[in-house]
Amino acid sequence: MNEIAVKELNAFLEGQYMGVHAYEHYIHNAQDPQLKRELQRIQQEHKRNAARIAERIQNLGGLAADDVGFKGAIQEQMAEWMGFADTYDGILKEAYQGEKIGSGMAEEIVRGDLDPESHRLIQDVLTDNRRHLDELQKMLH
Repeated sequence: MNEIAVKELNAFLEGQYMGVHAYEHYIHNAQDPQLKRELQRIQQEHKRNAARIAERIQNLGGLAADDVGFKGAIQEQMAEWMGFADTYDGILKEAYQGEKIGSGMAEEIVRGDLDPESHRLIQDVLTDNRRHLDELQKMLH
């Protein structure tokens, strides 16, 4: 088992779960049907990517994370206390910032010691994240 890759992929997987949870709040708060559909589509892509990453971890012989982890739980609790945006632009801005942070994490992982298949997987997720950033940016008023 490539323990370093499993550790890095699990850290990234926890971030994917944080994104899924954040989108749940954005979707709940979205009043605009088109915005809600777009957020749901992006959330589904995060869920698919999380499943792909979990499968890769398992194929490497590791145990895949199944939640946001301790650090993620603290960050999610802080976000709950602060509240999530409930306006069209506010939701888009928060979603954009979350995607940007997630992309930054992914880029750090890609620089790490990943095997070629894991590296390709993270690159695929990065491509999705960049597309999400572009789509969210275009929707901002």
